[in-house]
Amino acid sequence: MQAQTVRIASQAIRYIEENLQEKLDLNMVAGALHYSKYHLHRIFTKTVGLTLHDYAKRRQLTEAARLLVFSQKPILEIALMSGYESQQAFTDIFKAMYKVSPAQFRETKKFYPLQLTIRLREELANADFTKDSIRFATAADVDAWMALVNLVIDGYPCLDQDDYTANLYRYIADQKALILRNKAALVQSGQTAAGELNAAKESGRYDMAIGAMGFSPGTGNIDFLAVHPQYRRCGIAKLFLAKLADELPAGKEITLTTYRAGDKADTGYREAYCHLGFAARELLVEYGYPVQRFVLLPGKAVSA
Repeated sequence: MQAQTVRIASQAIRYIEENLQEKLDLNMVAGALHYSKYHLHRIFTKTVGLTLHDYAKRRQLTEAARLLVFSQKPILEIALMSGYESQQAFTDIFKAMYKVSPAQFRETKKFYPLQLTIRLREELANADFTKDSIRFATAADVDAWMALVNLVIDGYPCLDQDDYTANLYRYIADQKALILRNKAALVQSGQTAAGELNAAKESGRYDMAIGAMGFSPGTGNIDFLAVHPQYRRCGIAKLFLAKLADELPAGKEITLTTYRAGDKADTGYREAYCHLGFAARELLVEYGYPVQRFVLLPGKAVSA
């Protein structure tokens, strides 16, 4: 069943990627793939973690932003190429998502994506993890870590991948980077026979990062927290919080920043942190982007 739902979601993603210049909607994609729109909506949202509409819109705006920075095409032409019927409609949604107008974004000459192409795995590793499955990352984990970053880029506006990678190496050197990879799952479940490992490596399951966290021990701040979209229902974020609590001094509060309430670019991160027990605090601006600080008090920490 897992493989079938992933294949259906992947077909939809492929269709969207091949038709980014069209006015995409659920009816169009479902009709092209010969699925019920209700069936496709349910499968896509459950598997990808975004509605098909949100994924398509974010991908189109990302490619539009790329053209704004790396081409000289007029904004109206880019709007039409992105599936919008007018420059004004394009400008309204672009500003809601990027917080600046297309013209202002072009002037910055700095591109960052709202959404990169999501590539799903048909076969997943065992999800029976504990907090002890999480370990400090090493340089050998960087490629898998960055592959995960690409999958969750929707949660981190303004992310510059070159700067992020350079910082990641520093976090690794200072033991401020935690990672959960599916190699741990294979070992814990006893699936270490050569045939099992080779099959897992060929499918990509062995090398995949399932979760990652960068943190600052002095402040208790989570600077980055990511869970693979296909594992978000497995309690992975709670495991990372429990692991972090072990690494911090007793009684230290845990903090992070995320989207402000009502931000149209938020795909559900704010709500997810609230469910984990975080409480909203002051409004801030990070890298020029409006955010809000959240705090997980010691007494509210989630056990795992």
